Amino acid sequence: MIRKLIEADRQITMDFVGQKPAENVFIIGDIEGHGFHSNIQTLWGDFNEKGDLRGVLLKYDQNFIVYAPAAFDAEGFANIINKDLSFSYLSGIEEMVNQLAPYIKTQPKKPRVLYYAKCETVEHLPAIPADINLEKAQADDARAIIAQMKAIPEFSEGNYSVENKRESLEKGLARAYLIKNNGVIVSSASSTAENSQSAMIVGVGTLPLYQKKGLATYCMSKLCRELLEENKMLCLFYDNPAAGAIYKRIGFVDIGKWCMWTY
Repeated sequence: MIRKLIEADRQITMDFVGQKPAENVFIIGDIEGHGFHSNIQTLWGDFNEKGDLRGVLLKYDQNFIVYAPAAFDAEGFANIINKDLSFSYLSGIEEMVNQLAPYIKTQPKKPRVLYYAKCETVEHLPAIPADINLEKAQADDARAIIAQMKAIPEFSEGNYSVENKRESLEKGLARAYLIKNNGVIVSSASSTAENSQSAMIVGVGTLPLYQKKGLATYCMSKLCRELLEENKMLCLFYDNPAAGAIYKRIGFVDIGKWCMWTY
């Protein structure tokens, strides 16, 4: 049985998605940030015949995210998506999205699939040399961080918002560590979707002239250590095997693939 989830369902929902905090970084963050009675998001739960929650579908703005680790009513969730005129994106662990796909009436224009990895230990994080000066980003650094990202070829076409970056830094939904040269950010690593259990690592990059020096790794090491010491499980996406190899050296392990389908 599928029904909308309400505030009274908070505990069972959080217990359900909290079993996999890395896989559910967005769902956990959205529930904590917006709750069950928000104009921007809606949640549905799929319950088995015993009344146990077995699947969650979250709509945030135009994006749907599905989570169901075992058998669930994929057709029922798909019917909800099909009736939504604003539906533009579908995300989730590949195996779960693939169960929905046959029932979605439209085909994705951009069915992007990324590697998904998590980190739970500081054991492999590298030490930071004494001559490396790391700064923790402030809200006023938002514009400079976005400018740095746009100056890195592999990130240059990303969809960035200075306002969203500033707001997330101000509200503690994100943080970043930076390395500057003559006042200009040359390397950085950021978090996003921070919640009480997990956080997503994003924007790990260095300006081309400063690459091959380990600067982004140092930024990431500082950021990850701080988050892990707060008992937050870390996760990230990657599609470049070379980047994946670096992440694995510092303690990340693959947990599957993540679909980001645009319709």
